[in-house]
Amino acid sequence: MIEPEQHRYFAYAEGLGQAHGHVLEAGSFEAAAVGYTELYSPPVDADDEIRVFVVDLEGGQEHCFVIDLGDGQAEPCN
Repeated sequence: MIEPEQHRYFAYAEGLGQAHGHVLEAGSFEAAAVGYTELYSPPVDADDEIRVFVVDLEGGQEHCFVIDLGDGQAEPCN
């Protein structure tokens, strides 16, 4: 299987702010959000979810994801 091209992203969780964000290398915005959640254990809300913001360090584009810890799925924020 071919690995996707790795990009550098800056990820941070809602409630912690950018001061507690981290730079990660990942193949996609979603992979960076999940990786951040796995590595840094940000706070979980009452619905057992984590909201993570991910910024592409090269292009500046930002995406938001909600990670559901119950099923491990990442969905774009509404």
